[in-house]
Amino acid sequence: MMTPARTPASVAAAVARYAALVVATLLFLLPFYLMLRNAFATDAEITGVDWTLFPSSLQWGNVAEAFSDSTANLGRSLANSAFIALAQTAGTVVLSSMAGYALARIPFRFATPIFYAVLMTLMVPPAVTFVPSFIIVARLGWVNSYQGIIVPVLFSGFTAFLFRQYFLNFPRELEEAGRIDGLGYVGVFCRIVVPNSLAFFAAISVITVINAWNQFLWPLVVGQDQSMWTVQVSLSTLMTAQTINLHQVFMAALISIVPLVLVFVFLQRYLVQGVAETGIKG
Repeated sequence: MMTPARTPASVAAAVARYAALVVATLLFLLPFYLMLRNAFATDAEITGVDWTLFPSSLQWGNVAEAFSDSTANLGRSLANSAFIALAQTAGTVVLSSMAGYALARIPFRFATPIFYAVLMTLMVPPAVTFVPSFIIVARLGWVNSYQGIIVPVLFSGFTAFLFRQYFLNFPRELEEAGRIDGLGYVGVFCRIVVPNSLAFFAAISVITVINAWNQFLWPLVVGQDQSMWTVQVSLSTLMTAQTINLHQVFMAALISIVPLVLVFVFLQRYLVQGVAETGIKG
């Protein structure tokens, strides 16, 4: 089958599209380039008038310096962020998926009012609930604890809404087959729905991990002791009103994004598939 000849207009449009994509890619990668370049440079090279694409010599000692700074305690903060992000992601995905499935599939009297109540929580600014949440955490004695940082943000109305919309399009035939085999709602959810929705679960997990890793204000207020600092809080301690150690700030920032890059690299296929998926294919 012969392909139709391309007109000059179509060629120009294709070139324009690719040019726009190249420009957008370069703009997107520019902050990462600056972070990588400055992380292995000296302060003089970072602030110098004569800009070079790469440092004259890579300062590998900046890595050891970033971890040896007792003020930031980067190693402990990375461990804290990893534990908090994984625990928060697991809890959020479990609670929100069960809530979304219940709202989508289990008929009960107050399903619609509860769904609207969940949607209303999305309209409330986080600043409104910040102080009441902290008072509750303080009364429970959870300040400077992992549960104080994790538990109050476990349930996400937006994530529950996404799961509900996804489960509305889940093939009912698969669920009915499970009920014929004697499974209840819990059995159908655990043994049929979840195994056939792993791509969507992975997509939500990636988004939740990124959000949990990048949280700053709530971990700063609740995790007041240095032993409870997350990596974002540790990064803020490197920039004070008196001094800013530029190469150390860039190196610590570079180290802090490495876990997120690894998560994205290994799960990007599931992320794209989960976002695009509206049901089970095949």
